[in-house]
Amino acid sequence: MAQQDVRYYLNGMLLEIQSNLLRTVATDGHRLAMCSRPIEVSVSQSQKLIVPRKGILELSRLLDDSDEPVSLTLGSSHVRAHTGDFTFTSKLIDGKFPDYERVVPRNGDKVLIAERAELRQVLSRTAILSNEKYRGVRLYLEENNLKVMANNPEQEEAEENIAVEYNGGAMEVGFNVGYLVDVLTVLNEERVQITLADPNSSALLEEPGGGDALYVVMPMRL
Repeated sequence: MAQQDVRYYLNGMLLEIQSNLLRTVATDGHRLAMCSRPIEVSVSQSQKLIVPRKGILELSRLLDDSDEPVSLTLGSSHVRAHTGDFTFTSKLIDGKFPDYERVVPRNGDKVLIAERAELRQVLSRTAILSNEKYRGVRLYLEENNLKVMANNPEQEEAEENIAVEYNGGAMEVGFNVGYLVDVLTVLNEERVQITLADPNSSALLEEPGGGDALYVVMPMRL
């Protein structure tokens, strides 16, 4: 979620409720996260509501690690959640959320699979010598190898290699390392699948074979 974006509808999370499906989407304009889960509910038409950042953080705290069922009551300007001893009410953001389906890249033909924890460590170590302002790292992809490179205005450089499953053509692409590390931190699987198309297209990160969550990160020009 964005923090204080002038595009106020980004400063929250989209809850979309369709028949037998609950989907959550958040984006700050540079990256996007989406999670979809089947639920037993029937609605005549899709419901979309944007819950403010503060409401989402409070709600996730209240729901943390509890097996209690939660009931949601949707209004035109408020949402109410009731679970256990808590009833939580939040105002909604009045606005139109971006068409997230258009943002999710579907044409990537370069797929690599890496050990999640190992890749996160490599990125974190390399990032130490990245430009503090832009936090950019370059990924150079070649057969079964990913080279991670960073440098800064003090002419310091870092370079590390990590073995990956990949048999496509060579490609170099830049990313904000913080965005990649954030995704690798929240994924639960031991491995991560990254799908790329070209150096100017967003990367799609998800569990190998696709899970209930996916993450989109825009590239950087370095």
